[in-house]
Amino acid sequence: MITRADVEAAAVRLDGVAHRTPAVTSRTLDERTGARVWLKAENLQRIGAFKFRGAYNALTARSGTGDVAAVSSGNHAQAVALAASLTGVRATIIMPEDAPASKLAATRGYGAEVVLYDRYSLDRNALLGQLCAERGLDPVHPYDDLLVMAGQGTAALELLEQSGGLDVLVVPLGGGGLMSGSATAAAADGVRMVGVEPEAGNDWQQSLAAGERVPIDVPRTIADGLQADVPGELTFPVVSALVHEVVTVTDDELVGAMRFAFERLKLVLEPSGAAGLAALLSGRVVGIEGARVGAILTGGNIAPERFRDLVA
Repeated sequence: MITRADVEAAAVRLDGVAHRTPAVTSRTLDERTGARVWLKAENLQRIGAFKFRGAYNALTARSGTGDVAAVSSGNHAQAVALAASLTGVRATIIMPEDAPASKLAATRGYGAEVVLYDRYSLDRNALLGQLCAERGLDPVHPYDDLLVMAGQGTAALELLEQSGGLDVLVVPLGGGGLMSGSATAAAADGVRMVGVEPEAGNDWQQSLAAGERVPIDVPRTIADGLQADVPGELTFPVVSALVHEVVTVTDDELVGAMRFAFERLKLVLEPSGAAGLAALLSGRVVGIEGARVGAILTGGNIAPERFRDLVA
């Protein structure tokens, strides 16, 4: 388990390096939800997603000093690639063959070597372990890493300060790193934590109901950043202890949230980044009338053509 002190220490390391992203509000959103809502725009973070926070914290606080490797569908890949460049080491990233072309290009653009694999037939963690053993690399896990979890939690820490305090915090759930850090940061304030995952891939709902990690097939969803097939080993106990509920959203609801963010907030979100907003707009988060609600918009890395096709 991590502590709030770990998140606060990560905030010190990130100060002046990560962007302090804005907390955006919308009268229309408040009217539709009946709540006072703050949206943490991590799509405006370096590399276009919250993942930079965890990657940079992990690389600057770790005991290892050698080159690193990671596995990711895109945002963690870019985050590790940039963090490695900033800290003077080399990064090798294992990415699925069907990862968005824009994310592949950006990862290479930050100087990383990319190794492609088939996410539907191969075990990505086994591939990462093999690569690290063969090349002597230090792995940087996208969520099952205490330093990554603490770094991700700094987004929630900032949002709590910017909003002046929250009653509810809505966070997308993939592997659970962002939620683990966020829930740890907000636990002392008594904030109700709500996770959001794709309806097509509700491994967290199933796992929390069973009291153990339940693996599923890799979900077929437009939310590529939330295509985890099992909760993280380190994140599961944190989420189990600190998160109050998990809701799901459909791909259509994700697209609706992307369109709302573009039209009303002038923000571009990728499907995964819109999950928290989708849960609010669709009424999946109940009992928030009159409450102070926060949601983290986790990323905006999407090609213009893909964005156009989805919201058309």
